[in-house]
Amino acid sequence: MSSRALIASVIALTPAAYATAGVSSMFYTVDAAAWAAYSTNLGASISTENFSTVSSGFYGSGIAGSTAGISWTANAIGGVDALAGLVTTANASNALSFAFAPGVNGIGGNLYGTNSSFAAVPTTITVTLSDGTMYIGNSNGPSDFIGFYSSGATISSLSVSASNYPSSGDPIYATADNLYFAAVPAPGAVALIGLAGVVARRRDRRA
Repeated sequence: MSSRALIASVIALTPAAYATAGVSSMFYTVDAAAWAAYSTNLGASISTENFSTVSSGFYGSGIAGSTAGISWTANAIGGVDALAGLVTTANASNALSFAFAPGVNGIGGNLYGTNSSFAAVPTTITVTLSDGTMYIGNSNGPSDFIGFYSSGATISSLSVSASNYPSSGDPIYATADNLYFAAVPAPGAVALIGLAGVVARRRDRRA
């Protein structure tokens, strides 16, 4: 695992969370249950990536994985570190970026900051989506959540950066504990599922 450089990045805090959206069809919330309910009400299925299959260590070229048919990659300038289900930047002050293929209708995550010992620390996170939507808010640890849902174009990427509190000299690393994908099946896939059900019922009648 790479040794983390001691880089201090001190900026002013935003007192309250807020988001700016590139499109008016973007919904966001810091309530995980509300995000899940909103997504499923629009017909999306939710899957979770907890990074449990990612081996601990340093990844200079990033990490790749997949869950429920969604492929993802995690990258950062200077590489990324993984430890016990966490994915984080190897160097403080750099953004942790995820890309998804295919794009998803909704994306959520437990996104926060850690110190050089991988311990959670209070910080301000900035999350930016592929359409330009930006969220800025305070985060204290892995129980904090931020989720987005687009009723327009699908979301193909997410990046998160973490900033120091003004009184802290310890470098802070952008960290993801879990990612949650919300995806609505394509019309063709829904039709195939329905056709499979019809065929199965016909076979049952002949049996």
